Amino acid sequence: MDIPHRITHDGVLIEVKVTPRSSRKGVAGMVGDCLNVKLTAPPVDGEANAQLIGVLADYFSVRRSDIEVVKGASSRRKIVKLRGLQV
Repeated sequence: MDIPHRITHDGVLIEVKVTPRSSRKGVAGMVGDCLNVKLTAPPVDGEANAQLIGVLADYFSVRRSDIEVVKGASSRRKIVKLRGLQV
């Protein structure tokens, strides 16, 4: 899957569209230019963001500590920075 991204000096930025409270969790393809990620966690107290980081860490085979939500922490559309990712 070709994921639109921007390379920065310390990582790669990708745009993500999150669907919380889904019946399954995981990467569900692309929606426009966003990576579509379904989560079982509710969007309360950062639970969905924590699960998003875990799902992306598994998908891209990087450590959780190498993933950061840089924009949209309380929104369904987020910009996520991945460090240590080979593009």
